[in-house]
Amino acid sequence: MQAIILAGGFGKRLKPLTDEIPKPMIMINNKPIIHRQIEWLKSNGIDEIIIAAGYKHEHIINYLTNHDLKVSYAIEDKPLDTGGGIKNAMSMIDDNYFIAINGDILTDIRLDALFNSIDDSIASIALVTLPSPFGIVEVDSNCNVNGFVEKPKIKDYWINAGVYYLSNKIRDYLPDVGSIERDTFPLLVKKHMLKAVKYNDVYWRSIDSHKDIEEASKELR
Repeated sequence: MQAIILAGGFGKRLKPLTDEIPKPMIMINNKPIIHRQIEWLKSNGIDEIIIAAGYKHEHIINYLTNHDLKVSYAIEDKPLDTGGGIKNAMSMIDDNYFIAINGDILTDIRLDALFNSIDDSIASIALVTLPSPFGIVEVDSNCNVNGFVEKPKIKDYWINAGVYYLSNKIRDYLPDVGSIERDTFPLLVKKHMLKAVKYNDVYWRSIDSHKDIEEASKELR
């Protein structure tokens, strides 16, 4: 099976680190995000990986070549966003279905449930429980404090994990430049062609800030 890693963004919120390198090359305990993603994809049976790269893509190519990580590249001459990035890379997709992931997520979810979920739909997305950015205080009906819980997962709410299982029919719904999340998925919802798989009790983190780098470095080896 094939997978596309969306690695073309600027990573503006992670400046000044991303002044010199693209976001997927940010190190988490001396290993770049993209290296960790490739290892995770291969552990899920993905045997061909396409990097949709743009901004400072030469850093990604040099690193992966030096570490003998065999991948293919779909280079973006201009920023295409997630939808345009997938569409551009689909010229290299041979299978009827493929995985696409955002280039800033770290996770250990197993993809089998996604593979089995799509039915006649065009796309299926992984969902994870909403992580609270704050600790919470537990109180009873008399406002007695019963305890404290540090940054729990809020299991009544689900967020997009940035991991997608897509039919090649998705091409007809993708913008040349634009977002799969904002432009494509709402169209599929109207047509009842978007499925989801809920993942409880998994590791998941999006690297969006310097604090995320710090936290991920504590959580991962």
